[in-house]
Amino acid sequence: METIKTLLGHKTIRKYKNDPIDEKVLDEILNAGFRASTTGNMQVYSVIVSKDKEKRKELCKLHFGQNMVEEAPVLLTFCADFNRFNKWCKQRDADPGYDNFLSFFTAAIDALLVAQNVAVAAEAHGLGICYLGTTTYQADKLIEFFELPEGVVPVTTLVVGYPGEDPEQVDRLPAGGVIHQEKYTDYTPDDIDRIYREKESLPLTARLLEENQLENLAQIFTFKRYTKKDNLHFSRVLLDVLQDQGFMNQEDD
Repeated sequence: METIKTLLGHKTIRKYKNDPIDEKVLDEILNAGFRASTTGNMQVYSVIVSKDKEKRKELCKLHFGQNMVEEAPVLLTFCADFNRFNKWCKQRDADPGYDNFLSFFTAAIDALLVAQNVAVAAEAHGLGICYLGTTTYQADKLIEFFELPEGVVPVTTLVVGYPGEDPEQVDRLPAGGVIHQEKYTDYTPDDIDRIYREKESLPLTARLLEENQLENLAQIFTFKRYTKKDNLHFSRVLLDVLQDQGFMNQEDD
């Protein structure tokens, strides 16, 4: 029940105290992460722990100047990592075949499952967390910063620290809007109106529309937050990263 309470009480924290996290607490949180489900028990992920203040200052720049990267005492970068597994295979006279997109996808899923376990464990300890989507946008620069070898790609980052704020929980779509029984049932126009009605009627939505001089919330997403231009640009960046890091082989031996 305590785990469910933690999950239901989740809040994204963007302001932090600079109080350090006890090493035993951090170790327990990370070890909870490592108990996450993993494909074939391969554990094809790595976690980079950033605590050094100067390094976090540099990382803040890479994460588009989000101040919480400097404020919080710990930054955790989760990487899809076949480098370690490939080396093990080769040292055991086993030829690895993990230089393809499916392998990256497998490792990325593993890394994200670990990240979510860590997030829940951190919140259970009274810590706050925030996921950084900028990790994939800046994957090429983070690879250079962390000196990541071939076979390793950063996929997400968690800011972890003691909350310096107590924000309201953000809204979520009603469960009926995301659950499908037995098979996928496509959405009618009436379904879409019903599912998004509450989100569109929030005071926050009204404020955003006024600030941005737009007609509806969908336009906030498509015109301001996640534009087609940006999506295409960062898609190209990530595809180039996957090529450079050895995950785009499409040739049969």
